[in-house]
Amino acid sequence: MTDDTMGTMDITKLHRRALEETRRRVAAIGPDDWSRPTPCADWDVAALLNHIVAGNWWAAELARGRTIDEVGDRFDGDLLGDDALGAYDRSAEAAASAFEEPGAMSAPCAVSYGPVPGRVYAGHRFIDVFVHGWDLAAATDQPTELDPELVDACWTEIEPQLEMFAASGAFKAAPASLPQAPSERLLAALGRSDH
Repeated sequence: MTDDTMGTMDITKLHRRALEETRRRVAAIGPDDWSRPTPCADWDVAALLNHIVAGNWWAAELARGRTIDEVGDRFDGDLLGDDALGAYDRSAEAAASAFEEPGAMSAPCAVSYGPVPGRVYAGHRFIDVFVHGWDLAAATDQPTELDPELVDACWTEIEPQLEMFAASGAFKAAPASLPQAPSERLLAALGRSDH
């Protein structure tokens, strides 16, 4: 097994684990939580979960070779309906399965910042799903502890791309000096704090 094959296997497994971790947080959202603010300033809990679900559906389409134009506006608007957990589950399985298909990690994905190989896109989706799971937990007073193995894997993905992430404007600015503790460092690098 080559290093590339091992890396490909790892990111698809990590992505699926992040989806499962975030599912626990989705399942624990209470009926009064949907309008609560989140660490993502423009989104309440419902809007953040809708964003995650939309991202999963986009990943399923783009990882299978479709273009942004081909997908169009199919994932605009409310994707949660009256079964948010079911909507999450269906989208998560579609995304995970798409990245796990043979050849998906080397195939080009026509993302807005691409095209990039599926491996790169899967890494970005892993980060997005994992960190937004923490956002949901923080917003809904759930325990916010993060799986240490997923934290380490997420940091390995994100560290070489920190400048790109900072320049994207998608996250609040990180502090000049990052904490040493792995979870705190990861969160701080993405403009979050667990305090």
